[in-house]
Amino acid sequence: MEFAAKQTIPNSTITYAISPEIKQYTLLDLGFEKTKAGNFKYSGSLDRQNPFQPAAKLNLMVNADLTGFKLSLVNATGMKPVNIFKLTRADEFKTQLDFIMAEMVDRGIFVQA
Repeated sequence: MEFAAKQTIPNSTITYAISPEIKQYTLLDLGFEKTKAGNFKYSGSLDRQNPFQPAAKLNLMVNADLTGFKLSLVNATGMKPVNIFKLTRADEFKTQLDFIMAEMVDRGIFVQA
């Protein structure tokens, strides 16, 4: 998957785009970690019942020049894509995903497209 200025949440109609107001320090404030390549990586649990072995995680990667990003929903190992909308606790996972993404929109990382 390549970095893109816009990404749609897998199996959803919600699309996010990089905000023109994005700042490096805001990414770090929200839990992104800088990689060796200079990109910014975020991995957050969508499972409030078991955050250390979650059934689903949100992975985000913003490129070093802050013009593109990758978005994926994966299992606990981070290796296999997960469709959170088909899981038995889909409402819980969707609520947590919406909460995380709303915070990132509020802080100027993304805009809802």
